[in-house]
Amino acid sequence: MVDHQRTFFYQAGCGCTSAMVTLNRLSVEDPCDGSALLPEAAEVATPTPVYHKHGGVIKNNSWDFFLSRSENLAFSLVLLIGSYLVILIPAYFPSDKAASLSNDYQHPKDLVLLNQSASLLSGPCQPRWCLNHLKPLSCSVGLLDIPVFVQQDRPVPWDRSPPLGLQGSEEPLALALASLPQPGLPPSLRREGSCRRCIVVGSGGVLHGSHLGSHIDQYDIIIRLNNAPVRGFERDTGSRTTIRLIYPEGAPRSPNEYKKTTMVVLAVFKSLDLDWLTSVITKQPLSFWSKMWFWKEVVEDIPLKPEHFRILHPDIIHKTGQALKDKKYAQKHGNMVPTLGASAVVMALQLCDHVSLAGFGYDMQHPEARLHYYETIRMDAMKAQVVHDVSAEKLFLRDLVAAGAVTDLTGAL
Repeated sequence: MVDHQRTFFYQAGCGCTSAMVTLNRLSVEDPCDGSALLPEAAEVATPTPVYHKHGGVIKNNSWDFFLSRSENLAFSLVLLIGSYLVILIPAYFPSDKAASLSNDYQHPKDLVLLNQSASLLSGPCQPRWCLNHLKPLSCSVGLLDIPVFVQQDRPVPWDRSPPLGLQGSEEPLALALASLPQPGLPPSLRREGSCRRCIVVGSGGVLHGSHLGSHIDQYDIIIRLNNAPVRGFERDTGSRTTIRLIYPEGAPRSPNEYKKTTMVVLAVFKSLDLDWLTSVITKQPLSFWSKMWFWKEVVEDIPLKPEHFRILHPDIIHKTGQALKDKKYAQKHGNMVPTLGASAVVMALQLCDHVSLAGFGYDMQHPEARLHYYETIRMDAMKAQVVHDVSAEKLFLRDLVAAGAVTDLTGAL
């Protein structure tokens, strides 16, 4: 036993909160066995500092800054989660300000194109502007006054097979026409007494980042091709569709792509395409055997009423092909079928007084460039196709632009 004063920690109540006391003598008994301190020790015990009891737990004022283990763990978790959120939220949900800065940034060339487009839209619409500027061109022979849609009361060239005619397709054509309640042009596309502006929206990668969407939506007739998407690309492509020119394998699969669509027009490349159209209109499914003859799975339902479907007159494709065979354009030998894009331009010349193009022009000099605005396939993929003469089409469209018959909004021709 030691007589001088000694300071040490003891456990209050065996396992309870530690306390520091100053004793003159030590008890010979262990306080953790439940016994009290010796009387003399208890009398002189002077606990420092003062303790307070809160909610049944003894706390030391000098240690109130620190948390219990469970509180500390909870606080750490909240801090950790908060840190992650601070980092991750801006990445996945960029602020409107950041998005605005990104969207508003424009290359100087793009700003020039936008200004030219705005100036064009603000100018007066002059009747027969396109046809008047088309006539001086040598390629214009046969491109004037072509019927646009197949009608029961107009003769159809039977001496050529699809897509240049409808020879051998008499029966499926009759069934398809019988399912169409309205022949010819719908009232919204008739030109009598009005001047109309058309725009043909191509699928070219040059449209990516163009910010032309709000301009495109201002046209009277907006023509799109195959499955080129609108949803998610409205800033560059606009949101409305007047005519979507398709063949069965190229029809959009998503029902959302047919919203804000006035008409779907079928380009017939084989007799079976007419069977497909009848099936889509009447909601009667094609046979399994018929489906096997398509080179790609085709959509079985298009959420439009029968009056919103038409059949492209094969003379549109035929006359476009003839124009491309001009010796100043032809780059390949053989029977090259014009693309839907070139055919759509010729169709637009029949429907409208002013025609503009956006998303046209394959730049084969830059094989690494984006082929389509909606995917990452590169330009050199076009070298593998042998059906179309895209070089001849570019020269043909470039002549139309130079003559003032059409306007190229994206400047790639």
